[in-house]
Amino acid sequence: MPGDLPTLPPVRLPSDAELARDALAAPLLARAVRLARWAGPGTRVGGGGELVDEQLPAAAEVLGLGDELTEGDGEAYASEAWRVAVDTGLVTVEDSDEDAHGRSDEDHTAGRVTAGPQLGRITSGSPQDILSLWLDALDVVFADATAPVLDDLAAAIGDDGEIDLESLDWDPEAEAEFLEGVLGNLYLLTLADGDAAEGPVPLPVLAASMIVPEDMGDPTDDILEQVSEAMMRLDDQFRLLEPIGLVSYMPVDEALMAEDNEDQANASTPSIDAEDVTRYGMVQLTPLGLHGIRSRMLAAGVDAPAVGDLADKDAHALLDGVAHFPELSARAETEQWLARRAPADAARELLAAARGTDPGAPLRRLHCQQALSLVGAEAEPAVREVLDDAELGGLARVWLAELGAGDVPPPPESMIFWLAIDTIAAQLDAEDEPAELQELVESLVGRHRGFFDAAWRVDHPATAEVLEAMGRLHRDRAASKDARKAAFKARSRGSA
Repeated sequence: MPGDLPTLPPVRLPSDAELARDALAAPLLARAVRLARWAGPGTRVGGGGELVDEQLPAAAEVLGLGDELTEGDGEAYASEAWRVAVDTGLVTVEDSDEDAHGRSDEDHTAGRVTAGPQLGRITSGSPQDILSLWLDALDVVFADATAPVLDDLAAAIGDDGEIDLESLDWDPEAEAEFLEGVLGNLYLLTLADGDAAEGPVPLPVLAASMIVPEDMGDPTDDILEQVSEAMMRLDDQFRLLEPIGLVSYMPVDEALMAEDNEDQANASTPSIDAEDVTRYGMVQLTPLGLHGIRSRMLAAGVDAPAVGDLADKDAHALLDGVAHFPELSARAETEQWLARRAPADAARELLAAARGTDPGAPLRRLHCQQALSLVGAEAEPAVREVLDDAELGGLARVWLAELGAGDVPPPPESMIFWLAIDTIAAQLDAEDEPAELQELVESLVGRHRGFFDAAWRVDHPATAEVLEAMGRLHRDRAASKDARKAAFKARSRGSA
């Protein structure tokens, strides 16, 4: 997986039960299960646990891989499914001593096949058991996807029949790292807007994300050639990864590859036409794929949150956790947290967690107010309890006004200015759009005459920082100058 990543956007996943159903429906795992149920002591396997050639037609027939496939494809699919069944524990191959009982070489089998420990979990295991099995199957397919291509392997087989790995232009660690990086980038692109992407990602975009330097303008011919080579390798790899349910994949158009070969023969660099981009392959992570890549990221030590992770945490953890979530994800996380608590209890817990003078407190208060809006009128008694609180009284009045509640006492002037500083501090921490923050600053200054004369006296940890930001943001030069003067006074007051 890509190293040194910051905390990723949270992913919104279906329930484990839904993901487990998707896992069982993945064609490759479904075939592996079917073969595991078919196999028995009479199933003939080779020294590596693989089905012997004579056994493959029967296995393909069990899987229903017959006339609709090109000759040999059905047996290849059966062999692949069998390998998954063995490597995931759906079947167990034990050393056989049949030759000791006088069997001929033609009848010899290298192992005895029995049901594996994982087979029973298909019907009696929990959704988590199924997903664990699927992740094991994904590991098997991932290893296949990062193995040398068959043409390279054929050339590396020596006279003794052994494969000379050193002669291959293949670095297993680099190959695995590259594919992990590609899948990590695909995960990031899928979550770019804080939720599932609307459509698949073009293969050229994915390949370029790994090869083209970020600060490069027009890519060189050498870079374009590397991108093209990566695309062809990824095309093979995604064809392998699709049957396990990781991705939905539209392969590279074979006619297009022929056209590109012709271009290369004529010593010209093929160009990708925007209208034809779909012909170069389109890939999209499935919900099961998002789960799979997130699981691999977590195993590699990457912080890859999912919506629902905070549902059992306290209110402080919730408000801190959603501080930099995209809006839709923050709302979904908060809804799951609220669903596990009585409304009045949740409101009081949120308000208590919103207090504080630490740098993250203003943003906690902002998210507390947003969370209370999801509780609705049932939070009103708890909110009224903090009307006289120096840190929460302004928030409480704003929330009650938005609710349309009556009998809300007017705030003292000191509370108005404290709330203004706190609100801007929260927005600065939230890294909102500059235009929206600029509009907020100018609106506050416009509504309160002599704003800066009063604001520098506000007893808030972020007063000086907020006033400096207001000086940068306000487009009126006189107001900007007043803000900077007020910031200086606030710093002087704080150091006195």
